[in-house]
Amino acid sequence: MALQSSTSNEAQASKKLSHVHFFVWKEFVWGAVAGAFGEGIMHPVDTIKTRIQSQAILNGVKNQKGILQMVQSVWQVDGLRGFYRGVIPGVTGSLATGATYFGVIESTKKWIEDSHPSLGGHWAHFIAGAVGDTLGSVVYVPCEVIKQRMQVQGTITSWSSSAMKNGIVIKPGAEIYDYYKGLFHAGCSIWKTQGLKGLYAGYLSTLARDVPFAGLMVVFYEALKDVTEYGKQRWISSSKWQVNNSFEGLVLGGLAGGLSAYLTTPLDVVKTRLQVQGSTLMYNGWLDAMYNIWVREGMKGMFRGSIPRIAWYIPASALTFMAVEFLREHFNERGPNGDLRDVARLSIEKKKSLQEAA
Repeated sequence: MALQSSTSNEAQASKKLSHVHFFVWKEFVWGAVAGAFGEGIMHPVDTIKTRIQSQAILNGVKNQKGILQMVQSVWQVDGLRGFYRGVIPGVTGSLATGATYFGVIESTKKWIEDSHPSLGGHWAHFIAGAVGDTLGSVVYVPCEVIKQRMQVQGTITSWSSSAMKNGIVIKPGAEIYDYYKGLFHAGCSIWKTQGLKGLYAGYLSTLARDVPFAGLMVVFYEALKDVTEYGKQRWISSSKWQVNNSFEGLVLGGLAGGLSAYLTTPLDVVKTRLQVQGSTLMYNGWLDAMYNIWVREGMKGMFRGSIPRIAWYIPASALTFMAVEFLREHFNERGPNGDLRDVARLSIEKKKSLQEAA
């Protein structure tokens, strides 16, 4: 009877732990904080990237500026404020994306591993990352539309002097879209002029970019963690020196984010132009944009803004993963023996120790 009671208690405890594993509210909080932190720090770089990629719409295909020229232009015309235009909708969107990305990813991975073992390993990582980012896109895309339009607008002075249509300078207004004073004013303005379609402009192109990006970033991060873990076990397992989880997240997250960002740059170019063009349609959908960019600007146009995109994602991803690892390490629940209760983490649980114990 005592054995049965013990077994029953263990089953209940296991069931409870499994339930906690499937929905860990702290992961949503840590992800939201980390996402907003990374976006807020790196927003000026994102502004440069957005302006570089959208030049073909606002200024025509010819004589597009490079990185240094764009930085100089923003500074001369708008000053420091120009680099931080759209930071509020950017942070808001990153809150939603970070929360769903890290919050959903663990339960999705666990479900895939338990119900579809054949999809384990890197496939589980890819699918989990894609699902988490897709759910966040419901909030992220409208914020991204608003953020990018505010970024290309700069101050009211620069917007008035640079808005163009078919290569001809025009005054800002309904022909492109109104000048946005802030997040709510922009949302209401887009809703009145373009409706829900305007707020979700480039939605499919966003998914086309973010689903592979999110999946690839998790795959790269997990692969790098596996390599790091192998290296630690082989070379420094007997050493007293230990790698801090936050530092590991900083380095590996930066590498994973930078590589994923470069590979998905063409998709980002298409998304940016569809969202910036407003009601003055230069491209009629995702495929039309892809085709026209390739024909008019070639490979250079497809990878336009790749350097600032990578420069944004390396530190932004590094800071995000570092923040998540730090928050998990310092604020997650600890067991009775004082050890950190690892109910949710990015790497798949290794069951080797359980097998050895058996």
